[in-house]
Amino acid sequence: MIISGNMLPPYIGLSGTNASGKDSAGNILSQEFNYLFVSVTDILRQELKKQKLSFSRENMRSLSAEWRRVSGNAFLIDKAVDLFSENTKDYVGLVMASLRNPSEADRVHALGGVVIWLDGDPRTRYDRLQANLALRGANRSVNDQISFQQFLAEEEAEMYRPSGGDSATLSLIDVKKKADIFIENNTNDLADLTSKLQLALGVKV
Repeated sequence: MIISGNMLPPYIGLSGTNASGKDSAGNILSQEFNYLFVSVTDILRQELKKQKLSFSRENMRSLSAEWRRVSGNAFLIDKAVDLFSENTKDYVGLVMASLRNPSEADRVHALGGVVIWLDGDPRTRYDRLQANLALRGANRSVNDQISFQQFLAEEEAEMYRPSGGDSATLSLIDVKKKADIFIENNTNDLADLTSKLQLALGVKV
């Protein structure tokens, strides 16, 4: 079912903890609400592939910080908006995942959009990640085959800006502080997540 209407925000930024369902939410918003879904993480992966580097979280953190220092802290959002500008007539709006720097949330707000923060129990999210390895592609799967302790450590590294880190580094906790909508996603039921998104956006079906 495609849902459209002037009441939906033109831009939605998705952020949240690891394996909280950001890509699933983006796909739901694309399929059910007729948004263009752009994963800024996929933009990073495309560049890492060009550079023949692995899709490790460390490489993605380094590349995103490098781009922000050169082109501004909202550079990834601007790239997504550029893609949307070529297709505005075909969609209700643009949904972007995954915001990891507070300036990205600021840019979404400046565009008249909203930021959704997704979260869930850490063990549930880790189990979801492991269960979905086969669906993620070979290169991504290798980098997600980690222990629960590693999963928590990587999340911690992205949640808080490192000591001495500049404004271009990741700080999920600062994105969370700027979020407008909070969704707890502790199941693998896409119908449940769809209902939560409908409720959050005030859509009646």
